[in-house]
Amino acid sequence: MLPDKDLKEFLDTKTDLYNRPSFIPGDPVSIPHLFSKKEDVEISGFLAATIAWGQRTTIIKNARGLMERMDMQPFDFVMSAQKKELARLDNFVHRTFNGIGTAGWKTYSAQARSRAI
Repeated sequence: MLPDKDLKEFLDTKTDLYNRPSFIPGDPVSIPHLFSKKEDVEISGFLAATIAWGQRTTIIKNARGLMERMDMQPFDFVMSAQKKELARLDNFVHRTFNGIGTAGWKTYSAQARSRAI
């Protein structure tokens, strides 16, 4: 473990590197930045983080594709998508995600809706 002084210096260096607007476009954190509605930011950030391993350009491309399948309204999609809309996710692929599937989204959506009440 690093001594406190070295740890602070390390963390300050990383903060200087990553905590800047110029870092956002090339990172998966760019996905929630596509939205202004708080709920869309939260859902898109959660979903982007879920698939955030591998090459950043691939993660961003696939996360954006996922948002497009949700008509760029991830909160509304999660809260109200029906079988027809959920079918758009059936062939979504990212690394080990091989189709999210209607059944999985029904479960996720139902849990999200019950917690939002």
